[in-house]
Amino acid sequence: MSTISEKELSDYRSDAAAWFAENTNADPGFMLPLTFMEVGTDQQFNFLREWQHKVYEAGYLGAAWPKEYGGGGLDQKFQTIATEEMAKANGPIMLNAIGLNWAGPLILDMGTDEERKRYIKGILSAEDIWCQGFSEPENGSDLGNAQTKAVRDGDDWVLNGSKIWTTQGNYAKYMILLARTNPDAPNKYAGLSFFLSPMQVDGIETVPIRKLTGEYGFTQTFFTEARIPGDSLMGKEGEGWLVAMRTLEYERGVKGGQPGGYVMRASDPFEIVELARKATRGGKPALEDPVIKDQLIQLMIEARSLQLNSKRGHIQPLVQDKPASLALSSKLMATEFMRRLNEFAITLQGQRGAYYVGEPDAYDEGLWQRAYLNSFSATIGGGTSQIQRNIIGEHVLGLPKS
Repeated sequence: MSTISEKELSDYRSDAAAWFAENTNADPGFMLPLTFMEVGTDQQFNFLREWQHKVYEAGYLGAAWPKEYGGGGLDQKFQTIATEEMAKANGPIMLNAIGLNWAGPLILDMGTDEERKRYIKGILSAEDIWCQGFSEPENGSDLGNAQTKAVRDGDDWVLNGSKIWTTQGNYAKYMILLARTNPDAPNKYAGLSFFLSPMQVDGIETVPIRKLTGEYGFTQTFFTEARIPGDSLMGKEGEGWLVAMRTLEYERGVKGGQPGGYVMRASDPFEIVELARKATRGGKPALEDPVIKDQLIQLMIEARSLQLNSKRGHIQPLVQDKPASLALSSKLMATEFMRRLNEFAITLQGQRGAYYVGEPDAYDEGLWQRAYLNSFSATIGGGTSQIQRNIIGEHVLGLPKS
């Protein structure tokens, strides 16, 4: 077994730091999205697509994915270093979030060799953008009750129905899709199948959804007699529920294997210190208010705790009794923490907290207001906080089903 020396890691870090210092453009002259769920203009999309492609070509994305499918074939330690240096350079987010973090790991995990060869490189290079077809207009996040139908017709499948909250659906080339293939199955789960569906076929239409922030990023997708190839089916017909549950394990952070980078810009309590110096309370900087100072310190402690919990999740002896417990609770705590953190940043601005992006009197160009409104989407995606609490209660704590 080969071992990696500290010098190899140190040299790699130096190279990565130099590359990101030279190539990162965090301010292209227009507003960049805070997360992959707010990519709403062609300008943002093209910029982020080029950025992801550039990082991949340099070897700093997918460094630990198998070489035969387009990855770098290196140890995960190298990818971790690359992502750290990317963050230090304040690099923009990775665009193809669903491809990188859910579809890609899923295909490497459960796909065939042919599927891996067909899809993985395009996911890493951002040539092929992926979206997710799980939620439906009438059924919300109740995946087991999905009503979009897929009917076999010769060599093809014919789709009818609708999906909603499909992030980047208008840009996607492929969708990971859960559809009902047998309405007469003995239970609702047995009648579902999982597809790696092409999006650019007749009968598939996406309609952008404008959000509370004024931005786009979500779409509703309509399927009307849409014909997709038979080999779009992943796994066996009627076993889609099992594949969907594995997908959610990646989405909720229970399973690792993602290719690095990050798809969300997390707010930092240390950045609020600067805001608290500018904002005023009773004619003085808000930072001089002992209550504000105490609240800020509490938020810093929470932020540090979340970071340490994330590191604990990678130490096997600490999680061997309940392997999913930290990952499940981290998703819940981190998303709710971000919502509270941004809310606090607005509160300390006083009346000026009412200003938004584009208004001259807004602190930091309305960053905190925008981040607060956007933070709700992360508490819903992959299962709402309420669902997450139920999962933790039932599967980690062993409580009876509610």
